[in-house]
Amino acid sequence: MSSSGDAEAETEYFSKDFKWEEVRADVESNPSFRYHLLPFQPSKSQAESDERRYLLKEFPELVSSAPHTKLLEVGCGNGSTALPILRTNKDIIVYACDCSDETLERAKEILGAAMIVAFSHRFRTFCCDVSTDGFPNWLVCNPCRDRVLQKPSMCLLDVKHDNGMHSTNPFKLEGCECCIGGVDFVTLIFTLSAIPLERMPRFIKECFIVLNPGDMVLFRDYGLYDMTMLRFEEDKRVGFREYMRLDGTRSYFFCLDTVRDLFVSSGFTELELDYCCVKSVNRQKGKCMRRIWVHGKFQKPVLN
Repeated sequence: MSSSGDAEAETEYFSKDFKWEEVRADVESNPSFRYHLLPFQPSKSQAESDERRYLLKEFPELVSSAPHTKLLEVGCGNGSTALPILRTNKDIIVYACDCSDETLERAKEILGAAMIVAFSHRFRTFCCDVSTDGFPNWLVCNPCRDRVLQKPSMCLLDVKHDNGMHSTNPFKLEGCECCIGGVDFVTLIFTLSAIPLERMPRFIKECFIVLNPGDMVLFRDYGLYDMTMLRFEEDKRVGFREYMRLDGTRSYFFCLDTVRDLFVSSGFTELELDYCCVKSVNRQKGKCMRRIWVHGKFQKPVLN
């Protein structure tokens, strides 16, 4: 029954259940939503897990990748994104980072309970707040980047003011003591929206640095006028299209132009960028919810 149910659920999934322009017209003509559209004036007191099921359909590159492909998952959370990738692609190596050690331990527990064969050799976690600290240098050091760029430089490991987390490579490759030589994919799955808007440019630039030329960032996040945006009360606004959740984390809702500007200004080439509009039906409550996500693929240019 479960397999047929899964098959039925899959056949009912579409990314174009409705047009984004229709939602925009509804929202912008509804007076109760007006405060979402106004320029933000600061005051003095101021399930996405289901979506992961379609991750490999939206990003088939993660299934058909070459052996020993290196994937960097930024903001891995409890491992719900890594799990289907590791199950499907038996050769891929996932480097997963999060800003919480506790969350990383939970992710390892969940993947361990899933009994993925030899997952410990292919799922490697490290704690890192990319928006403030950047990525550790063992992902890719300057000499390895410079071998591609064909220009001399000093290794970041030799910089005296380097902090502790950047100075050690816990995942050494054979014949390489300094770093793992960059990664082949970076996934940003509902990650960027939790970062303050002013830190996003640096965050994207860090992803550009660790990615090998010709390879891609796979992007998925909340889109403008998604139902979760419209549920926020006015006092939860902390910026334009930016809100504060009850747990203290932020939530930003992207339009296509904002995403495009962030990636292109950091050096990426846009391959795909569109709204993904899905009707999510809660049969128990008889409610139909319009979910809007932004789907994107961005490539680091190949060097001439």
